[in-house]
Amino acid sequence: MSISDAVAPHIPYLRRFARALSGTQAAGDAYVAATLESLLADPDCLDAKLDSKTALYKLFLRGWRDVPINQQVDPPIGAEAAANRNLAAISFEPRVAFLLSAVESFSPKEIGQTLACSEREAASLVERAGQEISAQIHTNVLIIEDEPLIALDIQTLIEQLGHDVTTIARTHTEAVRAALDRSPGLILADIQLADGSSGLDAVNEILGIEEVPVVFITAFPERFLTGQAPEPAFLITKPFSADAVQAVVSQALFFDRKSQRPSAKAAVG
Repeated sequence: MSISDAVAPHIPYLRRFARALSGTQAAGDAYVAATLESLLADPDCLDAKLDSKTALYKLFLRGWRDVPINQQVDPPIGAEAAANRNLAAISFEPRVAFLLSAVESFSPKEIGQTLACSEREAASLVERAGQEISAQIHTNVLIIEDEPLIALDIQTLIEQLGHDVTTIARTHTEAVRAALDRSPGLILADIQLADGSSGLDAVNEILGIEEVPVVFITAFPERFLTGQAPEPAFLITKPFSADAVQAVVSQALFFDRKSQRPSAKAAVG
């Protein structure tokens, strides 16, 4: 099997990981493109001792580390930030390990191989990140989901993380009205809604009014990980796990806190 055939199935999911790690579609896809360019220039740069997926993510993170700002840890700002730590206070390795585990379903062994550490150290990094994330700043959440059981599952998970669910909207119109009635601190949105409308369209309308971090939920992530058009930065795949929701929600809130730009207009990508 050629190198391109070996890594091709993993590229959409590497895009998902890169976007969650960087906070935007543009930045995530740029790092993925740089990884693939490195691979094309030197096929031997892929670690032959590892399976193709683990080796690809390892190569990606090597390029990520080459940009010093990516490993900076933001210092607390003010009393609130000191008392309410979020992912900005977590160093690079635990945050990456947690995303690899929760979002990409890497085992401790695979995380260790990717980060060049032992399996025990990898498990410790994941545990450390989980403890830090559990102390994150809490917020109000708008859920846009047309399937009642899935909506209830999401609500339960979000409330277990300490957030408050203000509204569960089933349609485009309900979602926009709910956002106008009570400005959410986070939106979790299904992409296909009960009335045939798009969660993407509803969110874009809301983002035209106010800035708010958004996490999308879909059973078909490959359709939104092509890099061909404006696409979500944060994706949770159905069926989802509690850890995946925790990881992606925490990343979305991390970048919202980190931006510190209350007047800026957010974008889907």
